[in-house]
Amino acid sequence: MAAISSLGIGSGVLSSDLVDKLVSAERKPAQDRLDFTQKRTEALISAYGKLRSAVTDLRLPLRQLSSPDSLKAFSASSTNDNVVATVDSKKVSGGSYSVTVNSLAQAQSLASGSFADKSTTTVGTGKLTLLAGSAVTNITIDSSNNTLQGIADAINGSKAGVNAGVVDTGAGFRLVLSSEKSGVDNAITLSVNDSDGTNTDVTGLSQLAFNGTARNLTETVSAADASVSINGITITRPTNTIDNAIEGLTLDVKAAGVTSTVSISQDTGAVSDRVQAFVDKFNGLQSTIKALAGYDAASGTGGLLSGDSTVRNVQNGLRSLLTRVVPGLENASVRSLADVGITTDFRTGQLAFDSARFQSQLAANPDDVTALFAEQGRSSDSLVKYVGRGDTTQAGSYAINIDQLATQGSLSGTNAGTSSVTVDGTNDALTFKVDGTTTASIVLTAGTYTRDQLAAEIQARLDGNSALGAAGQSVKVAFNATTGSLEFNSATFGSRSNVSITAVDTNSTSTLGLSVATGVAGKDVAGTIGGQSATGDGQLLTVGGNGPASGLQVSVTGGRVGARGTLNFIEGIGDRAVNLVTDIVGASGSIESRTSGLQKELDRIATERTQLNDRLASYRARLVKQFSAADSVISQLNSTRDYISQQLAALSPQLSSGK
Repeated sequence: MAAISSLGIGSGVLSSDLVDKLVSAERKPAQDRLDFTQKRTEALISAYGKLRSAVTDLRLPLRQLSSPDSLKAFSASSTNDNVVATVDSKKVSGGSYSVTVNSLAQAQSLASGSFADKSTTTVGTGKLTLLAGSAVTNITIDSSNNTLQGIADAINGSKAGVNAGVVDTGAGFRLVLSSEKSGVDNAITLSVNDSDGTNTDVTGLSQLAFNGTARNLTETVSAADASVSINGITITRPTNTIDNAIEGLTLDVKAAGVTSTVSISQDTGAVSDRVQAFVDKFNGLQSTIKALAGYDAASGTGGLLSGDSTVRNVQNGLRSLLTRVVPGLENASVRSLADVGITTDFRTGQLAFDSARFQSQLAANPDDVTALFAEQGRSSDSLVKYVGRGDTTQAGSYAINIDQLATQGSLSGTNAGTSSVTVDGTNDALTFKVDGTTTASIVLTAGTYTRDQLAAEIQARLDGNSALGAAGQSVKVAFNATTGSLEFNSATFGSRSNVSITAVDTNSTSTLGLSVATGVAGKDVAGTIGGQSATGDGQLLTVGGNGPASGLQVSVTGGRVGARGTLNFIEGIGDRAVNLVTDIVGASGSIESRTSGLQKELDRIATERTQLNDRLASYRARLVKQFSAADSVISQLNSTRDYISQQLAALSPQLSSGK
């Protein structure tokens, strides 16, 4: 008998549709269970994601409050618009100052005599040596550039710190030179090596000489420093920006002869706004927790995370931190958040903030309010300053003991006497190496100096040196009348601090007492903090290794060796809260651990779905095989039935005729 090609043909009952229904009936309980579990798991992951986001939102305002600088907002006001005051809140302190602008800074301007034409009239040939500030530039003038315009272009192209131009006066052309920078120290000196053999007369290239020997240019604007009196003390600067006269305060002066009162006051409102931002984010977290884990007693229903231990741990951790007395502030005027107007509503868990009370406490007790939120180190010795701490530094009081104070690298010249000295081309060039890293070459201005004036001239050239300025390094110069020698000290402290002379002019040793020499390196501070060994780097002392003081840093700026009192390290609420939030939302935190477990649950569900599909595929195959076999038997039976029916039908007439 031919095989049945389609299920159900033999029986008319055991069809593919019946197989589908049986397989679907087998699938439904397992699939409903997996669908429900997956939907709940995904909802839990989403809920934990919302919780993570709300907790993470606390981190930024907490970071701001954990920084002492963020709790020191200051603003400045000036009673005269020609005196503009700005402040650096990290450095400035409150105060009021009377400021009088005596004079403004000016950049020097020089002008030559009149020439018939700027491009065809020749001036002369030779070499120009320009000195502007500490920069020395040599410019060759030959037949290709010996006109006014050619000389101006050559000066501008040399980047000498001098701007050059040609002015048409209507009665002739004049070369105009102006220093790029204002201030007396940036005045222009122009020396000439004239091809005609005479460097100071008013013919040839020497017409442009302007130095201590020849002043053949006209000074149209003299170089001048800005002069400002602050509370009666006169201060000068090379520019009209007066900075560092008062730490953290910068004055931009715009007119001479004006007086202003500059007031610096703490901007408590700005700090209050930062606290309000934290309160708002915290209350947002509480609202999120209520939506996710709240319980409605009336309806008897709760949120998806109701009773969840992770949520409970987050709430308990933050509540414990925000309601505690900060260790180290037990006897202070401000001990907890409640003292500065931040209280908790026990019914909702949300914070209420009294801004007026906060600002009052900040104005009255700024150090205590700062310590409440941010880390703070309080030293009993004014020359021992807290700098920072490590990740594992513990709050507490630590004894400071100093074995060695930091010193500066130094260099002393030889005795060259105390009489005046003449500086010229044989002794004006010096090259220093500062702190072993920066090379500074200077050229002294020609002239006759007392020894103290010579020290001041070297100081001015070093202060204006661009290499030292770029590296943030400096050297202090002084003349020691007892030893008859010049002395140099690096501004930095420690073993990397030093001053050396690497090159001098022909007569520098005999006239200035300066020769190629290596200075004496400075020393690093050494000592212990809380009995733990500390490593010195200049004036900075850092605790290494393990222990409660590990990572603690202090700067020791002077004093004596031996016991130096104590440092009380206070870790404020903001800093601890940042660490708590980081622990909660971090890679090893409770939310990540719970989310990771739920993600594994999704992976397990996916695996079970695959296994279910495989099992049902096998079940379907088994049904098809069984139905096919049954269908074949039924088909055979039907065939037999039909055959018998045919035979009986054939016999029926014969039986009828035999009656």
